[in-house]
Amino acid sequence: MSLSICVAQLNPVVGDLQGNIEKAIRAAAQAHADGHTLVVFSELFVSGYAAEDWYLRPNFLRDCEAALQMLVAASGQWPGLHIVIGHPVALDASASLPRDSDYLPPAWNAVSLIEDGVLRHTYRKQAIPNYGVFDEKRYFASSTALPAAAGPAGGRATGPASVVEVAGARIGLLICEDAWVPAPAQQARAAGAELLLVVNASPFVLGKRERRIQVLQQRVQETGLPMIYAHAVGGQDELVFDGHSFALAGDGALAGMAAGFAEQLWPVAVRRGSQGLVLQAELAHQQSDEEQIWRALVLATRDYVGKNGFRHVLLGLSGGLDSALVLAIAVDALGAERVRAVMMPSPYTASISLDDAREMARRLQVQYDEIGIRPAFEALKGSLQPLFGERPEDTTEENLQARIRGVLLMGLSNKFGGLLLTTGNKSEMAMGYCTLYGDMCGGFAPLKDVYKSDAFALAHWRNAHALDGAVPDPIPERIITRPPSAELREGQTDQDSLPPYEMLDAILRLRMEAEQSAEAIVAAGFPAERVEQVLRLLRINEYKRCQAAPGPKLGSRSFGKDWRYPITNRYRG
Repeated sequence: MSLSICVAQLNPVVGDLQGNIEKAIRAAAQAHADGHTLVVFSELFVSGYAAEDWYLRPNFLRDCEAALQMLVAASGQWPGLHIVIGHPVALDASASLPRDSDYLPPAWNAVSLIEDGVLRHTYRKQAIPNYGVFDEKRYFASSTALPAAAGPAGGRATGPASVVEVAGARIGLLICEDAWVPAPAQQARAAGAELLLVVNASPFVLGKRERRIQVLQQRVQETGLPMIYAHAVGGQDELVFDGHSFALAGDGALAGMAAGFAEQLWPVAVRRGSQGLVLQAELAHQQSDEEQIWRALVLATRDYVGKNGFRHVLLGLSGGLDSALVLAIAVDALGAERVRAVMMPSPYTASISLDDAREMARRLQVQYDEIGIRPAFEALKGSLQPLFGERPEDTTEENLQARIRGVLLMGLSNKFGGLLLTTGNKSEMAMGYCTLYGDMCGGFAPLKDVYKSDAFALAHWRNAHALDGAVPDPIPERIITRPPSAELREGQTDQDSLPPYEMLDAILRLRMEAEQSAEAIVAAGFPAERVEQVLRLLRINEYKRCQAAPGPKLGSRSFGKDWRYPITNRYRG
């Protein structure tokens, strides 16, 4: 027996049912032409992951079913080709509530096997994640919580374990979270599976590639079965799917891995050996942490822009590190011809900031404009002076400058149709070191989950690595080495208002990612007054973050779906 599997590691678009099916049809046709026996698509490929409250709409589920049937009909063109694809399935009208629940979700998260114009089998996900960015229990029932039932199309008898036969091999189907707990894989083994096939849409977090392998190696060691992990790729709002589909041998050894952050039709050869099925596949270049972060930022930006129908982007270029990084990300994602940088000097802008902004724009060959904000700043101060009276200047005037810039950038965005990228980082967002309706204006925040201390390292890394033919050394060294400053008053630096970034970010990591108390953070060696300052600013600036643009999740705890604290609260722990 020999079995040739093609993992279609592709980039679906949420809600583009027609486009996703057309993409699946093209991939299936290519897989058939290349002689593969089985082509595998990712979790919820038909709808895209995740369509969130669209799953609550019965018409959306009906349209997903109709799109799936287009693929079923098309599969008659490819005799002998088996197709495994993820999709939602509406619950049957006869389904009843499980005894321990008062809520019945509208759908199942399912995967189906299609062959020769017929939908042969459907498996429904058992383990429904409801932590971190996952909210699947709002939308999907567990197949272990409800009685087994036929779906809305013929040939869909299902059970708690799902094993299908393809070219003489018995394959156990699992969906993402099913493989993170022991029972579903063990059920497949008990039902006669010789190979585990896991379809996935697992959002990127730095280090998760290694964590996935470790967890799934446990399933392999528990069952003695080889495994193929078929993953999605692409950006969806604040989530990034990194690809890195992989295969594990029956002893848990890594048998191959697909590319990261790129679409690929990745082949896996399967043959029968003396100890069971043997997998053989290519092992792609193993990307470093810095490369993974950079590729995640580039992919997230490219997909947010493209999937939302924007042709170009713009940003405010200050001569500082964050806007320099965002400019480099944007050019790597879209090309220089689709990026516009605008420098808006104020009375407090240093001449070297102007020089560095011009130099970076020259290196990257983007459209570059300068608009001085002094006239608008003086006009606004004059308008407010009768009301302000003799009150001294303070952060009010600083924020006026930021808001003037926001107005100008949004004016350019509205007039020319480009998406405005915001340039703030995670450290600033945590501390509220940003201005509502000023530098927070925009539709997407590439650095939203990048700590400031990491931004320096990322800039050095990008200067040393020009991926895929990108511009080498795009960021002038002085931008990286200068003390950070908002340049909203004379002689200002960030450290006038904030702890040193290394200390600030260390405290934030302990609080945000380890959920440490103030006492525990102080016990870890940080000054009590600094800990109190950081935690207070983190708490009182929730209202700003609730109004912030989305940005790609990179770490274990990001602002967005991961971070859900009330604005109005008095807890001080």
